[in-house]
Amino acid sequence: MLGMVRCGLAVLGLAAANPGLEEAARTAQGLPRLYSLLVSRRGEIVLERYYRGTRATTPANIKSASKSVISALVGIAIERKLIPGVNASIAPYFKEMLGADPAKSKVTIEDLLSMRSGLEPITNRNYGAWVLSPNWVGYILRRPMNSPPGQTMRYSTGNSHLLSAILTKATGESTWAFANEVLAKPLGFTLSPWMRDPQGIFFGGNEMVMTPRQMVAFGELYLRRGRAGGKQVVPEAWVDASLVPRGRSDYSDQLYGYGWWIRELAGRQVYYAWGYGGQFIFIVPDLEMVVVTTSVPTPGPQRREQLQGIYEMVERLIEGQ
Repeated sequence: MLGMVRCGLAVLGLAAANPGLEEAARTAQGLPRLYSLLVSRRGEIVLERYYRGTRATTPANIKSASKSVISALVGIAIERKLIPGVNASIAPYFKEMLGADPAKSKVTIEDLLSMRSGLEPITNRNYGAWVLSPNWVGYILRRPMNSPPGQTMRYSTGNSHLLSAILTKATGESTWAFANEVLAKPLGFTLSPWMRDPQGIFFGGNEMVMTPRQMVAFGELYLRRGRAGGKQVVPEAWVDASLVPRGRSDYSDQLYGYGWWIRELAGRQVYYAWGYGGQFIFIVPDLEMVVVTTSVPTPGPQRREQLQGIYEMVERLIEGQ
């Protein structure tokens, strides 16, 4: 089902034979909000644990890790010449909604991917008003420009939702249908539908649902520079471009590419999809390793401790390989 990723029957034995895996499994057990921990090495799942009543088939709301999937879809659409390229303006897609500010017409696809659109971010302060608004795209585009396009990174789910709207117009089908056709199907699974805005556009950058094994398959796809099952699913050049730092978050102080976060753990470069609450897909190219975690996706106590605990667990896991 997962292409190159094989779930061996001797997972427990492999974990016991590797002190790093064994320690990670023990640490995961102690994280009160964790639902799953999966580790793959060289295309084979070597550790797979589920907690608090979840199992391999339990779908996870991957929250903002969805942004990495949206980025992959944009790269595929560009390769298929459905979108002109990263330097294309967003203006042709939103002709009647940009208003009189000429700076908004200068926002590019790349600015949305790298969170440098300059538009006032859709964040905690106005997130609720946004999702309750009658037109999500219109709400985003009416935000004032806080900085010139292409300069300052300001993380905003509004940027990635605009990408979903662009994908919908460019492909002539829904983001969900396009994702299943060009991404999920080649990886051997089907994506379930997720939340849509009032105009029917699938939420770009949040609320996507995947199983942990599907998350591993997506991580392996990027580890293999876009190849799966002997086919080039995501353009190799797009994978490379996505993992180049384009800005740094003033909130987390972490680097950001095209929908992927970038940091160093245990002295190794790590790229990761990050969703609220502890939904992660970590890629460690030096070790040919993917680490996936899913967690409680809603606010609650110990959320910050959970996040730090996951980072520390992954860092020790890398050290133990």
